[in-house]
Amino acid sequence: MFDTLKEILVSKLKVTPEQVTPESTKDDIELDSLAVVELSLVLENELGITISDDELLEAETIGEMAELIESRSLKV
Repeated sequence: MFDTLKEILVSKLKVTPEQVTPESTKDDIELDSLAVVELSLVLENELGITISDDELLEAETIGEMAELIESRSLKV
């Protein structure tokens, strides 16, 4: 799921690929709250996974976001 999230961050939110690692924080990749809202919408529209922007903001790292997305996708 990390690779999928990285692909979305790079293609949709224009994050530099080299910046995205499982240990990266939202600050490391300059992901502000507006970008997190956009990420939430992309996840829902493209993957059918509903995760609120608040839940995504609670994740400390990109790896944690990927784990959250993966756990949510298993329930779908």
